[in-house]
Amino acid sequence: MQKDERDLLEILKSELEFLEHHSYRRSPETAWRPKYIFEDSPSCINYDSEESPRPCTDCALIYLVPPALRSTKSPCRHISLNESGETLDSLYRYGNESEIESAVAIWLRGAITQMEEERIAVKTAHDKSLLIGMPLYGKQHPKCANPACSTAFHWTGGGKFFRFRPDPGSATTGIGSIADTPGGIHGVRHYWLCERCTHVFTLAYDASCGVIIKLLWPEIVAEPPEKASAA
Repeated sequence: MQKDERDLLEILKSELEFLEHHSYRRSPETAWRPKYIFEDSPSCINYDSEESPRPCTDCALIYLVPPALRSTKSPCRHISLNESGETLDSLYRYGNESEIESAVAIWLRGAITQMEEERIAVKTAHDKSLLIGMPLYGKQHPKCANPACSTAFHWTGGGKFFRFRPDPGSATTGIGSIADTPGGIHGVRHYWLCERCTHVFTLAYDASCGVIIKLLWPEIVAEPPEKASAA
């Protein structure tokens, strides 16, 4: 089944808007039971889907969940919301509706601001000079191709594999084995973007620089966050 291809930043913005408009409290479909953040909003990949629900591990929100808890029934309840380690799972046990919504809203605003600033920083770096991707098997231990990311490579860690030949016309990308190139692996350089980075970046071949990091949605960071919020 295809993974959730939505932009995580846009999901968080949509969730904040849904929360600020008190849409959880006005939902007639769930009036008979308590409302669950993320699960009862359009953020959920199974929103309004009664048949053949998709697994939560397909959702773009899953990377925000600690790996050890991603196989739980409702993994989005285990996203850490603050330095104290509070989660929706813990807040549902002792917090009231207002306290829960306030904690989530504060976390959403912080996460959105951080992601916007990260994308602006990357775009600025691109405007000044191209950001070169790091091969998976280079001088360092195998890690994410994004030089600014320290995530170490692991076969079960998700993410996306890329492979490029010296000839840009024969470059290929894909998820799966990195050693199944026709003719063997000689002449092919392998790259890997971790699960988090695949929601923000991709890799491309530049004739003058080689493999570079590119933003998936450069138009989202056309303006700084303060300008966008003032509009």
